[in-house]
Amino acid sequence: MSTPDPTRKVLSAATRVLQGNGENQRVENAPGYTTPIFKGKDEQRAHVEQDIATKGFIPRDLVKGEVNWFYNGLGIDDTYFQTESRQVIADHIMALFGAKIMAFTKHDPSSLVIDLERIDEKGGSGATFIHSSAPGLTTTVGPGATCEARIDELFLDKSTPESAYRLETFRSTGAISAASSQQLRCYFVTKCDFPEKIPAPGQGKTDIRTVSDKTFVERATKNTLDIYQKVMWNVEARHGPVIEVFEVEGSREHRMVIGYKQGGPSKFFSALSNLYHFYSLYSARKYVEQFANGITIISLYLSPLPNANAPPIEHSIWQIKKEASLLFCLPDNPFFLPKSPGSHAVQEATYAYCGWIFAQHFCNRLGPSYLQLKNILNENDPAHAEVLNDIKRRFREETFTRESIEQVIQAYPELIRLLYVNFAMTHYPTGDAKQQGPTLSYQRLQTVQPLSDPELYDKIRRTVPNKNDLQVLEAFLIFNKSILKTNFYQPTKVALSFRLAPEFLPEVEYPKKPYGIFIVIGNDFRGFHIRFKDVARGGIRIVRSRNRENYSINQRQLFDENYGLASTQNLKNKDIPEGGAKGTILPALGASPRLCFEKYVDSICDLLIPGQTPGIKEQIVDLYDKPELLFFGPDEGTADMMDWAALHARARGAENWWKSFTTGKSAATLGGVPHDTYGMTSLSIRQYVLGIYRQLGLREKDVTKVQTGGPDGDLGSNEILLSNDKTIAIIDGSGVLADPAGINREELIRLAKLRIPVSNFNKAKLSKDGYLVKVEDQDVKLPSGEVVIDGTDFRNGAHLRFKADLFVPCGGRPEAVNISNVAALVDSEGKPHFRYVVEGANLFFSQQARLFLEKRKVVLFKDSSANKGGVTSSSLEVLAGLALATEEYIDLMTFEGGEPSDFYKSYVKDIQAKIAENATSEFQCIWKEHARLGGSKPRTTISDELSTTLNNLQAELESSDLFDDLPSRKGVLTRAIPKTLVDKVRARDVDAEAA
Repeated sequence: MSTPDPTRKVLSAATRVLQGNGENQRVENAPGYTTPIFKGKDEQRAHVEQDIATKGFIPRDLVKGEVNWFYNGLGIDDTYFQTESRQVIADHIMALFGAKIMAFTKHDPSSLVIDLERIDEKGGSGATFIHSSAPGLTTTVGPGATCEARIDELFLDKSTPESAYRLETFRSTGAISAASSQQLRCYFVTKCDFPEKIPAPGQGKTDIRTVSDKTFVERATKNTLDIYQKVMWNVEARHGPVIEVFEVEGSREHRMVIGYKQGGPSKFFSALSNLYHFYSLYSARKYVEQFANGITIISLYLSPLPNANAPPIEHSIWQIKKEASLLFCLPDNPFFLPKSPGSHAVQEATYAYCGWIFAQHFCNRLGPSYLQLKNILNENDPAHAEVLNDIKRRFREETFTRESIEQVIQAYPELIRLLYVNFAMTHYPTGDAKQQGPTLSYQRLQTVQPLSDPELYDKIRRTVPNKNDLQVLEAFLIFNKSILKTNFYQPTKVALSFRLAPEFLPEVEYPKKPYGIFIVIGNDFRGFHIRFKDVARGGIRIVRSRNRENYSINQRQLFDENYGLASTQNLKNKDIPEGGAKGTILPALGASPRLCFEKYVDSICDLLIPGQTPGIKEQIVDLYDKPELLFFGPDEGTADMMDWAALHARARGAENWWKSFTTGKSAATLGGVPHDTYGMTSLSIRQYVLGIYRQLGLREKDVTKVQTGGPDGDLGSNEILLSNDKTIAIIDGSGVLADPAGINREELIRLAKLRIPVSNFNKAKLSKDGYLVKVEDQDVKLPSGEVVIDGTDFRNGAHLRFKADLFVPCGGRPEAVNISNVAALVDSEGKPHFRYVVEGANLFFSQQARLFLEKRKVVLFKDSSANKGGVTSSSLEVLAGLALATEEYIDLMTFEGGEPSDFYKSYVKDIQAKIAENATSEFQCIWKEHARLGGSKPRTTISDELSTTLNNLQAELESSDLFDDLPSRKGVLTRAIPKTLVDKVRARDVDAEAA
C-alpha cells in the first residue's frame, strides 16, 4: 500500500475542517453590552457650540453644522460624550475642522487625517484616542500606526489586580467626510474600579461579579456575563489562553473571546488587529476587561470586509482562532508585519522567529580554520590559550549578529515560506479533521509546492549569492532536520518548545555529544535543556541580566553556558545512576523570572505529556517515538519554584511521575528534601575544605577566606553557617563586604539565617579598615584612600583584588575567572592570591584558568568534584518516591501541620552521610593520586579522568549481565541505598509475605 502524499493529507484535513466542524457556538444578534445613553448630551452640545463660537476659530455660521456633524453624523458612541469634558470635546471639534481645511488645501480628500488624544498622565485615570481609520487595514503611517501599541504599552500590559485598565473601542458608523470612506476609531481607556473585598485565590471557582469593574457589571448583558464567567473558570483551570468563537445569528458577524492570566504576553491586543486584518476582517467594537483575580478577557466583534478577495469569515475565523494561540506566545514578532505582498502569515512569521533564535545560537560556529589553528597552538600555554579564546569570542560575536540574521530573513520571504512548508509537512498533525484544525494557511498549502531537503537546499543555493546569507538559511534547514517534536501546532500553549536531535553540533566545539536538547522560545524569555543520558538529572537555572549590554552577552552565550553546566553536571553525577543535565532560562529585561519559569515548564510538558483534549492539548507528531521524561532540580533563582512545577505536572496529567519530576520540593507538603534547608550542596563542598585542613594540619580559625555568593543564597549562607574561619571578604549581587581583621561572624550568621545580602550588614561591626561598597554606590572612599567610582564595576572585579589563604566561590557568573584575567590572581612576584581554592559555584573558573593556577602550586578542587551534594540528595529524594507506595510516601515523607516523621529525619541524615562519604572518598582519591604522581598531573585533570572513568564503568555495567547475579545485586543495592529506606521496604515486604 502506497504512503499518502503529505501535502494531500494536510490539504484533506484542512478542507474538511474548513467545511465546518458542526460544533459552532451561537449567540443572539444583540449587543453584548448595553449602549450607554447620555441624558445630558443635548445640554452639553449647546455648551460646546457656545464655547467654540466664543473662541472664534470656526466661522459662526459654520459652528452649529460642525458640532451637529460631530455629535450625530459620525456615529460616535455616547461613552465619549459622557466621559469627556465639554472643553476637550470643543478642542476635538476644532481640530477636526482644521484637519478638513488642511485636506482641502491639498486637493486630496484621502489626506484628511484625524488624530485626537487625551491621556491623564497625572491622575492615571485613563485616556481617550480618536483617529481616522479605514476598516480592515493595519496602517503603517499616521496616528493609527502606533495607537493600539501605545495602549498596550501604557495601560494593558501594565495592568495588575491592584491597578488595572479596561478598554472599550468602537468604529464610528459614519464616514469622516463625504469624499472619504474612512471612519473614526475611538478608544476609551478607564481605570478599573474593583469591589473593596476580593475573594482570596484558591477558594474554588470565582464568581465573576465579585472581581469585576463596576462599569463592566453595569453595561455587560447577562449573556456576556455568562460567556465571560465560563471563560474565567477555564482560565483559572488552565495554564494558557482560552479562546472561544461565537457565530452571531442572522448575520456574518463572529465574536471571539480570549481569556488569559495577566502578566503573560505583551502587545497582544495590538497584534490581534494585525491577525484579523490579515484575513480581511474588521472589528466594529472591541473590549478588554480586567478582573481583580488577575485575569484579562478580550472580546472582538469581527465582520468580513465588503468586496474583499479573501476566504469567507466562516472559514477564516477558525484559522484566526488557531493562530491567536501562536500570537499569544510571540505577539511582538518582527516578522509578522501588516498585510503586504511579501508578508508572512502568523505561522510562517512564528516559524521565522524560532529559526531566527536558532540561527543566533548555531550560525556562529568556529569552522575548519579555527580547528586548524587549535591543532597548531598549545592550549596549555596561557598565551596560546588567550589567543584562541579571543578568536573564539570574535567569531561568536561578530560574524552573525541578531540584526544581520534578521536582515537575511527579511530579504528572502519566499525562501522562508518554502522552509516553513518543509517544516509543516513533517510536523503538521493530520488526524481527525474535527479535532485537528489547519494551522497552515490553506491558500498557501494550495499554492506552494513542497520541496524535498535536497531540492530545497539546491533552491537556496541557487537563489542566494552571498555565503553569509546562505549560511543563515542553511541553519533553518538544519533546524528543520533536527526537530523531533514540537508544540508549534498545539491549540493552546504559553511558549514554543522544540525537542532537537543533537547531531548538528560540531564535535570541535562540543566534544561530548548530548543525548537530547530542548529549546524553548517565549515572548519574554528563551531557554534550553540539555541532557547527556536518557535518564539524567540537573537543576534549572535562571540567568539574570543587570543591564541591556549584559543581557546581550547572556543571549549570545546561553547555549554554551547551558552545555558547560550540563557537561559539568555529567561529571558530577558519577556517584548516582542518572546522567548529567541542566536547564537555563534567560528572561528579557523587566520580565518576571517566575512567569518565565512557569512558561518554560509548561511548554516542555507539552512535549512530555501526550495531549488528549481536543481543541486544548492534542496529539503531536513525535519522531522521537518513545516516552520521554526530564527531571528538574533547583538551581540559581529556582529553589522556591520546584513545588509549583511538580504540582503543575500532576495537574497536566503526569500522575505516574509528578513526584519525581522535580526535587528540592517543600518537605512538609510534598515530601521533598530542600537542598538549602539541609545544606546538601554545601556539605559536599565542606568536605573538601575540611580535607585540606586535615591534610595540611591547618586550624580553621586561623585560615583567612574570600567568598563569592553572599548570605542570601543557598551555598553562600550555608558556607557561612558551617564554617568558623576568618572571612575577610564576601562578594554578592548587592556589593562587596570586606574587613582585613575578619568580618564579624555573629553579624554574618544573622544575615545568613535571614537569607539577606551583604548590603544589610551593620557597618558599625566593621573594623577601622573594613568597608561595604554597594552596587549602587558611587565615588566611595575606602579606608585605604582609594576611591571607588562605580559600585557595580567594583563588585564585578572584586574577586580579583583580594588575597587570602582560601577562596570558596559560592556564586557568580560562569568563567568569572578565565584565561584572559586569571593572571590578575598572581602578584608581581609570581605569588598567587590564594593558596587553596574549592570551587563551589559551577564553572566559576574556566578549565584553562584552573590549570594556570595549579601550575603555580595552588591547591584547587574543581566544581564537578566539590559541588555534587545537591544532585546526590535529589537522586535519593526521587528514590524514596519510587520505592514507597503513594500512601506510604504521604505518611512518611510529608508532615503538613506537624513534625517530620522519624523515618523522614532518619532518611535525611542518611542522605547527608552519603554526601559526606562520597565527597570524602573522592577528595582522598584525588589527593593520593596527585601525591603518587609527584604533582606532575594537575588535580583538575585527575578529577576529570576520575569522573570519565566512573561514568564509562557505569555504562559498561549497565550493558553487562551482572544485574542478573542476585547476590551481587543485593549486596550493591544494600550499600548504595540508604539504610532507612532499605529497612522500611524490607519490613514492608516481610509483612506482605506474612499476610
